[in-house]
Amino acid sequence: MPDRTVSIHDLTAWKGEQRPWVMLTAYDFPTAQILDSAGVPVLLVGDSLGRNALGYANELPVTMQDMLHHVKAVSRGAESAMVVGDLPFMSYQASIEEGVRNAGRLIKEGGATAVKLEGPHLDLVHRLTDIGIPAMAHIGLTPQAVHGLGGYKVQGRGEAAHKVLDQAVQLEKAGAFAIVLEAMPAELGAEITASLQIPTIGIGAGSGADAQVLVINDLLGLTEHPPKLAKAYADLRGTIAGAVTAFVADVEAGTFPDEDHSYS
Repeated sequence: MPDRTVSIHDLTAWKGEQRPWVMLTAYDFPTAQILDSAGVPVLLVGDSLGRNALGYANELPVTMQDMLHHVKAVSRGAESAMVVGDLPFMSYQASIEEGVRNAGRLIKEGGATAVKLEGPHLDLVHRLTDIGIPAMAHIGLTPQAVHGLGGYKVQGRGEAAHKVLDQAVQLEKAGAFAIVLEAMPAELGAEITASLQIPTIGIGAGSGADAQVLVINDLLGLTEHPPKLAKAYADLRGTIAGAVTAFVADVEAGTFPDEDHSYS
């Protein structure tokens, strides 16, 4: 990792160099420390914390207070990585003014470097950019619109591809510094990436994106039923269950605590 915080200019430069990079979600201090030390350049405190940390059925119940609490924790754990905070559902859709105010809170109170918002909110992206708040866009499958989309479904197939591509182009013009492309045909992801000067971050959008993002719970094998777009690189769910089972067995057998783990 560099000896300074990764900036939006670094991400643009990496696109020009055709250098792939990753973004991972983080919801707490120790995870942020581990990912930062591992060289992950961008940490996303996503509203996916609703399902992965707070036990909600989806992202919709997540509040600004939830986001601020977790953004603060991740910001304290990240030394070099850029921290991006999600604007939760209904924290920006009602008005530009409310969106600006809540984005400012994630930066000022939460310590984030940038914010992310779903959908083609062009005026808000433009306004945030004008006042110096870096805005990351998010198109394709946008979880905050899960009811309007009729579920977690692939977006941009057939004629709908033109609409998604146009959204990406307009968001770049509005000032977005990067765009998350979620759950769309790989061909569309590659076409959008080639059409933009700003980097794209794919999740279920094929290998043609400039960067890739995963939910940390999915990557670590903590999710019981991970989506198709995710790949587990470990089985921490099994590891944790095994460790707890062994601890319970030791206590029940009277072998823990032993002499090595007791004070005289």
